Amino acid sequence: MTTQTTSPTVTTPRRAVPPPIPTHRIVAVELRKMFDTRSGFWLLVSIGVLSVVATVAAIVFAPDSTLTYETFSRALGFPMTLILPMIAILAVTSEWSQRSGLTTFTLVPSRGRVIGAKALAATLVGIVSMLVALTIGAVGNVIGSALAGVDTVWNVGPSYAAQIVLGNLMGMAIGFTLGVTLRSSAAAIVGYFVLSFVLSGILLLLAQVREGFTDLQPWLDWNQSQVVLFEGGTSSAQEWAQLGATTTLWIVVPLVVGLVLLRRSEVK
Repeated sequence: MTTQTTSPTVTTPRRAVPPPIPTHRIVAVELRKMFDTRSGFWLLVSIGVLSVVATVAAIVFAPDSTLTYETFSRALGFPMTLILPMIAILAVTSEWSQRSGLTTFTLVPSRGRVIGAKALAATLVGIVSMLVALTIGAVGNVIGSALAGVDTVWNVGPSYAAQIVLGNLMGMAIGFTLGVTLRSSAAAIVGYFVLSFVLSGILLLLAQVREGFTDLQPWLDWNQSQVVLFEGGTSSAQEWAQLGATTTLWIVVPLVVGLVLLRRSEVK
């Protein structure tokens, strides 16, 4: 007669599933990464430097009769339209140009969450940058009017200031869209200047030589919609509809396509 022995059952404790990384932490990391590289750091520094330069230039070269807050706001608008989109582009393309995408998407496998955090971080930087620039412009308005011996004129109301901020955020959105779609810093930067200057010039030329295209141009030219925002002239329902049309055509649709391609692309 044989005796059978049974070995005791060994149970392995189940490993607890770690909670997902909270969104605010991802946004904080993306904000820090925007300052980590030399290009990103100096672009952010240049916002303050060029704001001061533009303010001083307005004080020195603008006629005394035009020393108003609107003059300083417009002087600050040009460098912001160039720098802020570059910041948005680099915020996205850094994962591919710096070859950190594999680490990023391993720690946070959901690419949508990472891109959303980048978009939120770029928006926060854009809003803070514009507030800093408008504050510098306000100081310049006080100093400039005092030096010229004229009354300080505050002719930029909250609505106008909000449109200026919105115009710059649109520029950042174009840069962000190009970064998501192309995923190359050089290609996205070139693409931004092509859309801003080359394509806008072509549409303007078509409007001048083709009478039937004149009414269609405002619905296609996003640069014109942005200029109207900077001038504080977007007030009618038609102008807001044109802004919505250009935003859909040049931001929403390409961004959706870019996100689909990004989610399927290979990260090395």
